[in-house]
Amino acid sequence: METSQNPYLVLVLLMAVAVAFALGPLAAAWAWARFFSPKKPGRDKNAIYECGLESKGDAWISFRSEYYLYAIIFLVFDVETIFLLPFAVSFGGLPVGAFLAMVVFLLLLVEGFVWAWRKGVLTWK
Repeated sequence: METSQNPYLVLVLLMAVAVAFALGPLAAAWAWARFFSPKKPGRDKNAIYECGLESKGDAWISFRSEYYLYAIIFLVFDVETIFLLPFAVSFGGLPVGAFLAMVVFLLLLVEGFVWAWRKGVLTWK
């Protein structure tokens, strides 16, 4: 079969293989559970199992969202400051447009920092 007649044939075949690769294990697991797994429902089989111990109490533990907000703000500013390294390394050879783009980037970064500061995200309680 020649692919020069239809250039999209290779893409369609690759897409079919990708879908089969994803759905194949799911179909095999479903068939195994349907035809080979023993069906023995009961109190012990339907009980919540965690490390061999019966669960006690409520599973929901309240966490303070400030920890997550603080961590996310740290990650955002940490990753964004890494973007400054290529600019700093090649500062002398960049045109004025790149400098203006970096100034806009820094202004947005400072704006986010001021917003987080005014919202009280950075204050540790």
